Amino acid sequence: MSLSPEKALAYWRANLRIIWTYLAIWFIASYGCGILFVDQLDAIQFFGFPLGFWFAQQGSIFIFVILIWAYVFSTNKLDEQYDVHE
Repeated sequence: MSLSPEKALAYWRANLRIIWTYLAIWFIASYGCGILFVDQLDAIQFFGFPLGFWFAQQGSIFIFVILIWAYVFSTNKLDEQYDVHE
């Protein structure tokens, strides 16, 4: 099944919007919470560890895995919307 050039461009733009949104969330979680705001977050305890330390060691990985699932769900929904699903 092929898309018209206008629909293909709209599909690609929607896909890029999803990608950039999730990359921004991951950047904020990994770089922002793990490096930039670590001193402020370390004032909060999370399972006995300072929250900034937790984000730097494990939190960004958990968020990355959650973002992978969210990306799969989002792109499947986008594929159905543009009728290019499998």
